[in-house]
Amino acid sequence: MQIIVVGCGNVGQTLTQQLSKEGHDITVIEENSNVLQYVVNSYDVMGIVGNGASYSIMKDAGIESADLMIAVTESDELNLLCCLIAKKAGNCHTIARVRNPIYKKEINFIKEELGLSMVINPEEAAAGEADRLLKFPSATKVETFSRGRAELVKFIVTKNLRICDKALKDIPDDLKKQVIISVVSRDNEVFIPDGNFILRAGDEITIFGSGRNTLAFFRKLGLPTAKVPSTIIVGGGETGFYLAKELMSIGIKVTLFEKNPVRCKELSELLPQALIINGNGTDKDMLLEEGITSVGSFVALTNLDEENIMLSMYVKSINPKAKIITKVHRVNYGDIIGSLDIGSVIYPKNITADRIVQFVRGMSASQDSNIETLYKLNDERVEALEFIVRNGSPVIGVPLAQLNLKKGILIACINHYGEIISPTGASVIKDRDSVIVVTTQTGLKDINDILEN
Repeated sequence: MQIIVVGCGNVGQTLTQQLSKEGHDITVIEENSNVLQYVVNSYDVMGIVGNGASYSIMKDAGIESADLMIAVTESDELNLLCCLIAKKAGNCHTIARVRNPIYKKEINFIKEELGLSMVINPEEAAAGEADRLLKFPSATKVETFSRGRAELVKFIVTKNLRICDKALKDIPDDLKKQVIISVVSRDNEVFIPDGNFILRAGDEITIFGSGRNTLAFFRKLGLPTAKVPSTIIVGGGETGFYLAKELMSIGIKVTLFEKNPVRCKELSELLPQALIINGNGTDKDMLLEEGITSVGSFVALTNLDEENIMLSMYVKSINPKAKIITKVHRVNYGDIIGSLDIGSVIYPKNITADRIVQFVRGMSASQDSNIETLYKLNDERVEALEFIVRNGSPVIGVPLAQLNLKKGILIACINHYGEIISPTGASVIKDRDSVIVVTTQTGLKDINDILEN
């Protein structure tokens, strides 16, 4: 696809790198010539110095023939204006990053009136990721498929679990019928497991199933399934605000630390049910005084990565049962963080870029295939694809055990008119079913591509 990206900040660069790597024709627009030169040289894309809201600059970038324009500058208003001009000049799809909470209540109106394909708020997206993890404290990651009906959940296998040191075929039936174990990550290797695969302590496994069945699976394993009762959030920025508001709406008690007194006053008015403390969240005495040793969860959301990491390490040492979430901006810390036991880590820049890239993948795939959703997992070594099965497909009406599947392919979930099925060898795919396929292969464009010729 021909894509124009306006703005070469952290998100813009991440998007450009990813979309260029996936074979799209990218043109970037950026006012800072030095930043633009760096991006052009690094990712082998076209670059234009200028204001993305300029019609002439848009024309030079090829807006009249573009498939998509993505505006991710630091200015919400500039992003929206870019989308308006792109829509009028090229009638292409448009995506805008919009951060100001003032627009939150009006976003549907703005999206409809400007004809936007997608609007994303980085802070709200990061808060949403943290919210899903706090609702499901045993998980390290939670994503949704089939419009929220099916869930992808990752968690770590520990020695005391019933599934540890067992081959998948030997896992008790009361567990097997709940979910499908689709991917196993072990020592930097990724596996699509078969029935003989033996799970070991330390494995990170990915399961698919309905929300109800996933909860039942965790419950039968003896893992926590209830949402955390309380949380302490350090950092009262927009992410902290969105997260606190969501958590309180489902009955979680929130204590929020913010060192800026003006912001504290704002938060007290916006979040009257939360306990807002004007103080430095790195002050151990203050944390102890507010019950950090017994709180159900802890979320570090300051603007300093080092501060967040150290805080999370400290809380883990004094309250090992707490669910911990750490916000980190710099992704090059990944290898170091991976060796630390600090719970779940969220990268706001990556979350924003990933949501946009996921939309682009679905848009690109749908042009010449019947892919509904496409996720890349485990450092992009695994794909999870959602297909709509059309009448006449050779997969219809045949028990899964009898399908001649290509190597490295697993049917993880079947959505039959809203009923989420964790398939067995006897399961049968029907016309119009939505099917989730997990694979280490690339290039699948149709459900029929899962079969050997």
